Amino acid sequence: MPKEILIVDDEPSIVVPIQFLMEQQGYTVMVAENGESALDIIYKYKPDLILLDIMLPRIDGYEVCEIVRLDPRYRDIKIIFLTAKGREVEIAKGLALGADAYITKPFSNTELVSKVKELLAITHETAEE
Repeated sequence: MPKEILIVDDEPSIVVPIQFLMEQQGYTVMVAENGESALDIIYKYKPDLILLDIMLPRIDGYEVCEIVRLDPRYRDIKIIFLTAKGREVEIAKGLALGADAYITKPFSNTELVSKVKELLAITHETAEE
């Protein structure tokens, strides 16, 4: 069964190429344009990994990450912040809230695919133990 990835970003110019890239890698992709929709999808489908922007309408990415990490049912979901916010304080905050990785825009497709595969492999290995 293919791994499920949720892309959370309100910019179609970012979502469309990432969705295509992830689908090319064989992943099932879901998309949310804001934090509220992201949480709805997370609760309903429990994706394996979330590519999460920080600057979102209503509920921002930091809040989404924090909410997911506080619920034991969703703690094993891998979270990668994928954002233009690249200052050290923002990166530190994202990682402190429980993100597994932090990639700043612009990013290379190779870097993104590599990090997604790495985190999903960790999930897979843990599940087999």
